[in-house]
Amino acid sequence: MADLPLEHVHVEPAVSSDGPAPAVFVLHGRGADEEDLLPVAQQLPDTLHVVSLRAPDRLMGGYTWYELDMSGGGLHQSQPHAEEFRRSLDLVSESVDAAVEAYDLDAGNLGLLGFSQGSITSLALLLENPERFAWVVALHGYLAESHAELEPSGLTGKPVFVGAGSADQIIPAARAEAAAERLKELGADVSFSVYRVGHGVGQDELRDLAEFVENRLS
Repeated sequence: MADLPLEHVHVEPAVSSDGPAPAVFVLHGRGADEEDLLPVAQQLPDTLHVVSLRAPDRLMGGYTWYELDMSGGGLHQSQPHAEEFRRSLDLVSESVDAAVEAYDLDAGNLGLLGFSQGSITSLALLLENPERFAWVVALHGYLAESHAELEPSGLTGKPVFVGAGSADQIIPAARAEAAAERLKELGADVSFSVYRVGHGVGQDELRDLAEFVENRLS
């Protein structure tokens, strides 16, 4: 296992290639770990390297990317703790750079797949550096206020899949929809759907995101 700034799991593609291969970086949700989303990643095309990163701070037997700032009115209006969010964004970026080198990844064909806090982190990373990522899957998250007003170049036509749950009591579907609408305004090619699930990935959502990723690689 390569030495990255963040602890991680690396799964090599089932199909070997002669040169650098595409990869997806997986960012789990609050209180989970780098193993949590591997069943989702296993549904993606087997030509991908999977690099699933562990958040830096311990929480409830798992890990978290940041604490929540609830000063805006409770859980449904919560935002990432600014300093901890910045630290995690930097750690993920550094880990992506290190993994590209360590695992011979195709730097021009990298994806992000995040759930909840991992989704929020993924969308922020996309807005900070749109050219770095070929596509993004953002599940049950929202666009942090710290990044909502950014207007980067390079987002035009960028494929982004945004999934939400109609019964999600943690991050309401309206927050994910607002993120999708903002990305559309900035020119991204956004696929947005609401699924009949709570704060988790259902089978229909899994099928759709796998098809989305497959289409990006074909």
